[in-house]
Amino acid sequence: MIANILAVAVCLAVILLSCALFTNGIEWFGKKLNLGHGAVGSVLAAVGTALPETIIPILAILVYGDEKSIEIGVGAIAGAPFMLATLTFFMTGLAVILYAAAGKRSLKMDADIKIFSRDLSFFLVIYAAAVLTTFIRREILIKDIIALSLFALYIIYIRHTFKHDSGHESGELERLMFSRVFRVRENMLVIVVQVLIALAGIIIGSHLFISNVEHLAALLGVAPLILSIIITPIATELPEKFNSIIWVGAKKDTLALGNVTGAMVFQSCVPVVFGMIFTEWHLTGPTMASAVLAITSSALILAWVRIRKTVNPIALLFGGVLYTAFLVYIFGGAGGVA
Repeated sequence: MIANILAVAVCLAVILLSCALFTNGIEWFGKKLNLGHGAVGSVLAAVGTALPETIIPILAILVYGDEKSIEIGVGAIAGAPFMLATLTFFMTGLAVILYAAAGKRSLKMDADIKIFSRDLSFFLVIYAAAVLTTFIRREILIKDIIALSLFALYIIYIRHTFKHDSGHESGELERLMFSRVFRVRENMLVIVVQVLIALAGIIIGSHLFISNVEHLAALLGVAPLILSIIITPIATELPEKFNSIIWVGAKKDTLALGNVTGAMVFQSCVPVVFGMIFTEWHLTGPTMASAVLAITSSALILAWVRIRKTVNPIALLFGGVLYTAFLVYIFGGAGGVA
């Protein structure tokens, strides 16, 4: 068990270093393409860091395919949007408060409200529609049509994001890490190499982290569904959490929030569409509760932003309240999982 704990610590260090490389590299990549923080955070960074949690359910469902693996896969699919909409928002808001308390930044978040509202609106429409299809039992063709329609909505979301991207950058852009270390120019080749190495570190580090966490969970007798809907998403969402913490520390709030909300749109669409097509997609108990709480958290935060015309770190903390409520539901026995 001690060896597993040490391995988890090493994996965390690898993921954190990889995220630092990734955030630095993806900003330079966006600069070279003259992209603004909206497109960089909501699409490039979001999709890149969503790879670990996207691969896990696909492997569980397609490669293994037994009943228990499919249950774990669906749990991981439902757990990702839930974790982003609750715990990740909470950690982002808390990071802003702690940075402000340390005098590193102001408490006010300088985020693009239009981008933030757009992402949450797309997420609510796509994920709510996906969750409602769980009540379609035998009309498989209808479910597949809805799934493909949701995927088309994600394509529309990407086009809309790039079309309305201003190309405006705010905040200071630090030198490319590879350029500092290897004393080379910040050309596109070096930038791409840094981003790819960072992504490899994120994927490999996350995979090893999950393996060790799963082994620890088995030693402690944790149920598979709890593992898939709580423990695994915490591990796979680490890149988004770390990226957002790094960016709010650098006062790049549009990037920080876009990384989260863009990942929410991606996770509510691509993996969910996969689950709708290749599984029964029947959400009940903990999986349905996680979906409802993810939608609730997003709707409340969106309502705050629409009314107050600003993103407040205090409002983001509410995601932590809903996450805690879910833990009480699960471990209190109401979720039927002990």
